Amino acid sequence: MSNFDDQFNKIKTQKGFIAALDQSGGSTPKALGLYGIKEDAWTNDDEMFTLVHQMRTRMITSPAFGGDRIFGAILFEGTMDRDIEGKGTAEYLWSAKTIVPFLKVDKGLADEAEGVQLMKPIPGLDGLLARAKAKGVFGTKMRSVIKQANAAGIESVVAQQFHIGHQILKAGLVPIIEPEVDIHCPDKAGAEKLLKAAITEELDKLNPDQIVMLKLTLPEEAGFYTDFVMHPNVLKVVALSGGYSRDEANARLAKNHGVVASFSRALSEGLTAQQSEAEFNAMMGASIQSIYDASIT
Repeated sequence: MSNFDDQFNKIKTQKGFIAALDQSGGSTPKALGLYGIKEDAWTNDDEMFTLVHQMRTRMITSPAFGGDRIFGAILFEGTMDRDIEGKGTAEYLWSAKTIVPFLKVDKGLADEAEGVQLMKPIPGLDGLLARAKAKGVFGTKMRSVIKQANAAGIESVVAQQFHIGHQILKAGLVPIIEPEVDIHCPDKAGAEKLLKAAITEELDKLNPDQIVMLKLTLPEEAGFYTDFVMHPNVLKVVALSGGYSRDEANARLAKNHGVVASFSRALSEGLTAQQSEAEFNAMMGASIQSIYDASIT
């Protein structure tokens, strides 16, 4: 079987979760700050991204970070283009860790309108997808944000996500559709009902061979997305931590059977540059185990 088939089957059948390692320019200083590296440690973007690659390399090469509990990892473009131990990051993840590589492809969020933030245009997407596929990437991720229970806004978010999703499918990659509902949305449950209806409509238009993944905010109603977990066109439903603490995110996740984690900040919570290797690996292992346990309910 090809790597793609092996990776597809791993995601479909293996217990575990996806590590989101895809902070980009806007969120990188915050991620480095939480890791114990202050903004005076770099003078330009190149130096900043070198530091964040060192952080991600330390996480990925940790003995705790393995394909037994983590079945996928989402990378930022700059991470995909760098090496770990002499191999491209995507190649290293699969060959050394049997972890399936994904790539964040969006270019950030547009200004809020109709209670949502659509994705900014993604120029050169076809070229990026071809480059990612050549480097061994399996799928992609792209994020929009829903801030209000506004039907028109939510429909526009879902339409944009699936429109670009079709472009990604044509390139031979599996898209992770991510219409995040802001955890501070005043009517979060109402927004989730509108979102579920809009996604269901788009999923039901797909051909049998068009397979996508969904990355969703942990819902107010436990088990709310079970229909998506069971949908024949959905390979996996994963959840973002969305600003919840790791404990809160894990507690919510454990109530949603069949949904697994794709945490970013909640995964790296507690890790610092100042920790010894033993301390870092112990914290990494405990973090991974807690998220794994919540993902396999």
